[in-house]
Amino acid sequence: MIRLATRSSPQARKQAEVVAQAITDSTAGEQVVLVFVETLGDQHADIPLHTIGGQGVFVKEVQQAVLSGNADIAVHSAKDLPSQPTTGLVVGAWCERRDARDALIGSRLDDLARGATVATGSVRRRKQLSSLRPDLQFIDLRGNIHKRLDKIPDGGAIVMAVAALQVLDLTERITEILDPKIVVPMIGQGCVAVECRADDRGVQEILRLIDHPRTRWRVEIERTFLAELGAGCNMPVGAYVDDGDVLTTYLASSSEAGGTAVIFSELLSYIFDPYQRAAELARKSRDALS
Repeated sequence: MIRLATRSSPQARKQAEVVAQAITDSTAGEQVVLVFVETLGDQHADIPLHTIGGQGVFVKEVQQAVLSGNADIAVHSAKDLPSQPTTGLVVGAWCERRDARDALIGSRLDDLARGATVATGSVRRRKQLSSLRPDLQFIDLRGNIHKRLDKIPDGGAIVMAVAALQVLDLTERITEILDPKIVVPMIGQGCVAVECRADDRGVQEILRLIDHPRTRWRVEIERTFLAELGAGCNMPVGAYVDDGDVLTTYLASSSEAGGTAVIFSELLSYIFDPYQRAAELARKSRDALS
């Protein structure tokens, strides 16, 4: 039996159930039980993420359940994982990625009236949308998926990850999917990461059965960009390797509207070491903003 640690939100629970079923199917019957964990991000659902620790606020307690021996694996949205590995843990599987793009619910970007309100808790999304529409007003957006969908401002929109809506079969709510070369997704968005203890070889062998090599390659390149920056989700940063092997990176100078931002796109198919190139783009982006 494998004990799977996860948050208890509807999206997290569904992601965990999909991972559990994949393990059972791949091992011809291995039983998986869910262990629900409350994280710092869950405890302070009314506070902007960047003010309570940024990246990692949805994963630390779930990771601790594995490190303490109360669970065998931890399941996260990959975008929530800090750029640096956690001592004692390894990512045993990067599950096949869903749609990594961002979407508007409520109104299309071009249809928003001047000065309309857009709700999002992401400084990256605010920065990128304000560069396209400097007139827009932004308010914070927290809570689980269903609660967010109830908070569409009058005449405005909310921004959500397409993958989150796919998990809960809510894609019919999407008004517009945003071009990922213009509104660059968060690193790892759309992917589910499964961690286990670094010394647990048996579980690592099982997780290898559900790992998706193509997704692993793409997400680890994006995470190389983030690691070189040393950035968390309190910075306006994004990176995305698309199906055509094009890496698009985004870095902005601050979390405020306006200011300077840098976007690079590289075709990785002809690059000898794409990981090294991702790190170079991070340094180049940082230098351009200094």
